[in-house]
Amino acid sequence: MEILLPVLFALLGASVGSFLNVCIDRLPRDKSIVTPSSHCDSCQRRLSPRDLVPVLSYLLLRGKCRYCQSKIPLRPLLVEITTGLLFALAYITFGLTLQLPLTLVYTSLFLVIGIIDLEHGLILNKITFPAAVTAILIDFFVPPPGITEISSTWNGILSGVIGAVIGLTFLLIIYLVSFAIYKQEAMGLGDVKLAALIGLVVGSRLVLFSLLMGALLGGLVASGLLLFRIKGRKETIPFGSFLSLATIISLFWGNQILDWYLGLYGF
Repeated sequence: MEILLPVLFALLGASVGSFLNVCIDRLPRDKSIVTPSSHCDSCQRRLSPRDLVPVLSYLLLRGKCRYCQSKIPLRPLLVEITTGLLFALAYITFGLTLQLPLTLVYTSLFLVIGIIDLEHGLILNKITFPAAVTAILIDFFVPPPGITEISSTWNGILSGVIGAVIGLTFLLIIYLVSFAIYKQEAMGLGDVKLAALIGLVVGSRLVLFSLLMGALLGGLVASGLLLFRIKGRKETIPFGSFLSLATIISLFWGNQILDWYLGLYGF
């Protein structure tokens, strides 16, 4: 049983990852995620169920369309594998608690946001706005991960709203100051809105931790690209992708990392 449940969650995650790929492909193009059914982008042939088995279909087809032999991008496979691993890790970390479904939902959400920003340089309002409303409702019933003591049902929503205000204000100030100094945007307003969503998700205790970790991860990658002079790199770094990654890290280990860091200074 100890091995079976993580495997089942990994399989569930891979299946969810298949749906996330549909969202990543279609939402930036203003297409429905329901219709039409999955098809090959090259030959437009409708895919059969045997072509849609997560991970396995890609491997058996060797990354090519069964019908026209066009190459299938690697990203769908990576998303399915990553989602499967994260779902299994969530079960191992939280067990069958309320934090488990919360982490599964938010992990899937930020995977979609991060990959769309990576591929298209977009953080879509059609994702962040409904997600923010949903997060407020969730905070009322299940508090963000930074809250350990619950004295009132309002604790969670208060922490989420304060986190949203902190995140929004923090990045908005950076946005306005950078624009005033350099006369151009150092980041998009989509990043500012995303910071508010992150605050709703992780709460007031972990929002600055998530934003600063996102900036650190983005800075490390940007430095690496410059250091090794990677050819074909983009002029801008998709900050939303790193904020999304940092938020996923916060959902799993934010409290532990923050407690360890504060402990170094006796807090």
